[in-house]
Amino acid sequence: MAVPTHEQLKQWAQGYVEHWNSGDKEAWRQNWLSVAPGDFTMWDPVGTPSKHGFEHCALDSYDLFQPAVRFHVPPETCFFNGNEVAWVMQNLFERDGETQRHNSIETYQFGDDGSVVIRTYYVVPSHDDAALGEIFQTYLPGEK
Repeated sequence: MAVPTHEQLKQWAQGYVEHWNSGDKEAWRQNWLSVAPGDFTMWDPVGTPSKHGFEHCALDSYDLFQPAVRFHVPPETCFFNGNEVAWVMQNLFERDGETQRHNSIETYQFGDDGSVVIRTYYVVPSHDDAALGEIFQTYLPGEK
């Protein structure tokens, strides 16, 4: 397998947000596999233990977060440089009847062997946060 092309990465980035927000898990899965059918390694966020494998990095996260969080990537924050993609992700969720935004910086490095290395940067919500705390108790139980 070769490194995904610029066009393949642009299509993947569009599908990343589109399939997440539509709740189409199978399309989300296929979108990932179109550019990264190999090994997955993820630090989410950087500074916490790494996660490994497609199921753990992509599908488990989808199952946990997708029902509560929608994504938006402002086009001016999305960068394609060779085999890497970086963006500022606006994670949108409801708190007290209002839409809130929790930004993250995310980088994706795609290998010529079908692998991907994911690094995210964000402030981990407190486990007692009314909107996201319960999710993060499950996702990062030892963090806060």
